[in-house]
Amino acid sequence: MEVLNLTSRKRETYQVQLKYSVLWECALGIAAITNTPIIKTLEKPVEYWKEIKESLPVKLLVELDYVENKNTWKALLQLLHQRDFTDLKEFTNYIRKLSMPDFIFICIPFIGNNYQELRRNASLGEQLAMKEMMKITKDNSFFPRYIEFICQVNSKRLKEHLISVMTGWYEEVIKKEVEQLHTILQIDYEMKREMADKMSTEELVEWTTGGITYLPELNVSNVLLIPQYIYRPWNIEADLENTKVFYYPIANESITPNDRYTPNNFLVLKHKALGDEVRLRIVKLLEEQNLTLQDITEKLNIGKSTIHHHLKILRAAKLVEIIDAKYALKRNSLDMLSKELEFYLNQ
Repeated sequence: MEVLNLTSRKRETYQVQLKYSVLWECALGIAAITNTPIIKTLEKPVEYWKEIKESLPVKLLVELDYVENKNTWKALLQLLHQRDFTDLKEFTNYIRKLSMPDFIFICIPFIGNNYQELRRNASLGEQLAMKEMMKITKDNSFFPRYIEFICQVNSKRLKEHLISVMTGWYEEVIKKEVEQLHTILQIDYEMKREMADKMSTEELVEWTTGGITYLPELNVSNVLLIPQYIYRPWNIEADLENTKVFYYPIANESITPNDRYTPNNFLVLKHKALGDEVRLRIVKLLEEQNLTLQDITEKLNIGKSTIHHHLKILRAAKLVEIIDAKYALKRNSLDMLSKELEFYLNQ
């Protein structure tokens, strides 16, 4: 059936907010060092994390073990979103003054506007509500266990733990380089804010995150972008009421602010990916239609392993993605290339 579209209404999109704070860096550092399965994939080498652990006092190591076992880093992030805290003291005082039901409610993850009453009931100790939330989030790797823990934990002990681990990590790891971290995060924030005037909101999110295409979705009116250094090269996603959060890895040029010739890593990757005849042919093919690996192999009459290698490079540069088992060109990423180059040349 054909449809004649007579509406003049444009597709609605979201608003983008930018925030930065060393407190996010502190909480994400706690999350990183306790996420054993991915620690080898982080930009900072394993030796870096090993040296940090060896330098920490026993009390803090005990609290970090608790974080690793119970995923309480999630509670820290949830609490940090409640307001714009100016410093660690304000944040820890806020935790101390929270009523126990409100404290538990905030620590329980947001899973959708339709489940807010269920979330509130679970925070008040209702077992059926807790079990229903665990059932709804069963496909998440840690939410069910985390929800069960939060709903049954001794609230006073959890408050003491969060304050202790946050304060300990800040004093032992963050404090000695707080000015440098603040400067790096601020530079990246300013860079993204400047680019916001040159891009659409969706382009800004894709450029900032290094290639994540986030399309508007129901009940999400805001996207919050928070720069982080400690978890590079990973993006971390989270959901809040009406808001999608991306804790995104800061750009290379933010780390070396005194060297204005340092290009953005993805700008380099994109140009390298396009600087090859075969890959340009693949891009032109994908501009016309989405294709399978076999389709591209046959059209270019080149070996499958060679084509796969070129596609891997194009995907690493976030120029190509896979949709429904076919390779597809990320047109937004190509369209933004000239803006990215102009920004680099004029910054």
